[in-house]
Amino acid sequence: MHTNENLQPQELPVLTEEGASSITLGLLGNYEDSDETRFLLTPEACGILTAAGFNIVMESEAAINISFSDEAYADYNVRIVSRTEALQADVVLSYQPLTSSDILLMKKGAMLLCMINHPLFEHNVINALLEKRVTLAGLDNIISHNDEPIIANIIDEIDGRASIMYAEEALSFLGGGKGVLLAGVAGINPCEILIIGNGNRVTAAARAGIAAGASVTVMDNDVSMLQALKEMCGDKVSTISIHPRVLLNKVKTADVILVDNCTRPFTIPKNLSVAMKDNVYVLDFNETSPSISVPRTVAMGVSNVLVNFFDEMAIKGGVENMIATTPGLQAGIVTFDGKLVDKLIGSFLGMPSVDIQVLLAATN
Repeated sequence: MHTNENLQPQELPVLTEEGASSITLGLLGNYEDSDETRFLLTPEACGILTAAGFNIVMESEAAINISFSDEAYADYNVRIVSRTEALQADVVLSYQPLTSSDILLMKKGAMLLCMINHPLFEHNVINALLEKRVTLAGLDNIISHNDEPIIANIIDEIDGRASIMYAEEALSFLGGGKGVLLAGVAGINPCEILIIGNGNRVTAAARAGIAAGASVTVMDNDVSMLQALKEMCGDKVSTISIHPRVLLNKVKTADVILVDNCTRPFTIPKNLSVAMKDNVYVLDFNETSPSISVPRTVAMGVSNVLVNFFDEMAIKGGVENMIATTPGLQAGIVTFDGKLVDKLIGSFLGMPSVDIQVLLAATN
C-alpha cells in the first residue's frame, strides 16, 4: 500500500512570472557505439525556445549527425557544455533512452524525453529512473490534441518514404544491384514493389513507391485495413488479401519486398525465400529504421512538435502542471515520482506498476 508521503509530487521546476526562464533544457547526442543518428531539435527550433525564455544547454557536437555545428546552436543562444552538465538540466532530451549510468547523473526529480526503445525494458535502467525520481515520457507514445501519436506518425512516415530511397539505391549499379530504375520508361515495365503489412509506414512507402513510378502491391490479412489504404493511396496501388498461392506469385516477381506488422500475426514462410529473385531487395521495418539515413529531416519534423509542446508547457506553468492537465502527455509517461506507471514495461520486467491517474489524484 502506498502512503501519502510516497505519493507527494516530484520536485520539478515550475515556470515563474518571467515565463520559461526557470527551466533549462538539455540536449544530448547519441552514444558513439550506437548506429543511431536521429536528433530532436534544430538550431532554429532552439532559437524559438530561447526567445520564449527557455534556457538550453547542449552537449558538445551533439548535432553532428544532422550536419549542424555547435556554432550553429550557439548563434541561437544555446550554451555548449559537457555531457555531464547537459544531464543536469531540468528537462533532458535524447532521441535514445539513456543508460543507467547517465540517468544516475541526472538531477533528482528531472524530466527525460526520449523514444521508447529496448533499454527501457531493462531492470537497471528502470531502477535508475525510479531511484532518481525521474519522470520519463516516451515521445512516440505522447498523444496530440486530436488523439494522434504525432511524433510516432512523423517517424513512421519518414521510415516509409526512406525505405523507397533505400530500395532505389539497392537496385542501382552503385548500390550493388542489377542497375535498374524503379520507374518504367517507354517500352519497359516498372519494377514491382510488394509491401506486406499495414500502418503508417506501409502507407508512406506505398505512396512513395507510386510517386517513384513503381508498380505497388500491398498485402495484409485484414480487408478493412486494405480498404482504408486504398482510400488513402488511390487506384494506383493494388491491395490483396494474403493467400498462400497469391503471395507466392507476388514474391516470385517482386523486385522489392517491404515487410511490416500485419493486423493478425503473420510471418513470411521461410520456403518462399527460394522463390525470390536473385537481386530482390528485402527490408523488414521491425529490424531497420530507414529514417536514420535522413536524421535532419527527422529533427525538423520533430522540432515542429516540440516547439509547440514547450510552448504549451510555458502556458500551463511548468512540467508538473503540464502533466496534470494533459492526458496526451500522461499517455506517454513511463516513470513518475519514483513509480513505474507503464503497464507494458512493468509486465515485461515483472515489476509492479501504478496507474498515473492515482498518483496525480494523490497530489491534488
